[in-house]
Amino acid sequence: MRYLFVHQNFPGQFLHLVRHLATRGADEMVFITEGNGNVIPGVRKVAYRRPGPTPEATHPAAREFDFAVRRAEAVARTAETLKELGFTPDIIIGHHGWGEMLNLRDVWPTVPMLGYFEFFYRTEGADVGFDPEFPIGVAEHARIRAKNNVNLQALALDGHGQTPTAWQRGTYPSWSQENISLLPEAVHLDTCKPDPAAGQLPLTIAGMTIAPGDKLVTYVARDLEPYRGFHVMMRALPALLAARPDVRVVMVGGDGVSYGAALRGTTWRARMRKEIGAAFDPDRVVFPGKVDYATYIKILQRSDAHVYLTYPFVASWSLREAIATGCAIIGSDTPPVREFITHGRTGLLTPFHDPKGVADSVLRVLEDVKLARRLRAAARKWAAVHLAMPDYLAAYEKLIRQITKR
Repeated sequence: MRYLFVHQNFPGQFLHLVRHLATRGADEMVFITEGNGNVIPGVRKVAYRRPGPTPEATHPAAREFDFAVRRAEAVARTAETLKELGFTPDIIIGHHGWGEMLNLRDVWPTVPMLGYFEFFYRTEGADVGFDPEFPIGVAEHARIRAKNNVNLQALALDGHGQTPTAWQRGTYPSWSQENISLLPEAVHLDTCKPDPAAGQLPLTIAGMTIAPGDKLVTYVARDLEPYRGFHVMMRALPALLAARPDVRVVMVGGDGVSYGAALRGTTWRARMRKEIGAAFDPDRVVFPGKVDYATYIKILQRSDAHVYLTYPFVASWSLREAIATGCAIIGSDTPPVREFITHGRTGLLTPFHDPKGVADSVLRVLEDVKLARRLRAAARKWAAVHLAMPDYLAAYEKLIRQITKR
């Protein structure tokens, strides 16, 4: 088989499939992407040049689409070159989020296309308006609807779609959902796994040593920001720290903004530290930033209580990895999390907007050893059934066979 993958940040969501195919060694793979240093043996990367910034004169609601169509042009030019060199794929697999695939039908009109549909923006019922602390006025609704221009054009390409959760598929219009296959993503269970010995030796993170007798509370996000409940977690800290002097907290994530609005002249971390003031104890709470994967797994394995909070938005890979590692998870009672965690069985759910509730749930896990042990075991068991990588790859290949008829 000849595969063409498309994602602006190679390898993106296609890491596991691409590695699997490369290991098998029976296929030809070309990956169109922006330039980066990531390498997977057996995959030929073909870089396109990122378009320049959108002109200031462009209407604010149209700027994202303007950038997307210029991406589409750049990718199509790259694809034309591949075609001239004799490469015609048997299937095109890519992410529809940035518009890169919009013009590929013009290059290869009959090649089957499998597009990743991640999220359909809505003005109500999802992330927009969920957090009353950060209201979005009606004047912004036009811009939010316009963010779906790429989504809508992608749905009209007469291709096939996939998405990883039922909730994400449910954000799309009802008329489109039957063409979007549910393909739940997985983790490597032999890497993301419990380590019974994790708490027997000291662990030092960002200069703070967690002794065997300490209780470690963990929180992970790509960036420390409200979409992932960072402000709620920070407001839960004073109660946690006051209740138990043996609590240590590690909050992994960068100071950028992946979703939502950035702050001017500061970061969410600095703002929230200032808000909680003297209740913040730098000797017991650390922010190591973005850590390497091995350190990240060690943190999860050592965790006594792991907090995962999110708006009604795309669930993080870190949630799947924490479940597979057998963490005792305190999650926000929001639709994306409810798809992974059943309250009282595989974790505890708490209202997103309730810092006291978050703190109380964490303390409950720390103080009830039998509950924590039961939640950990049930989470790992759920992961073995729902997050196994071989099952995911088999389902992926089955879907590809259905689409290509090969």
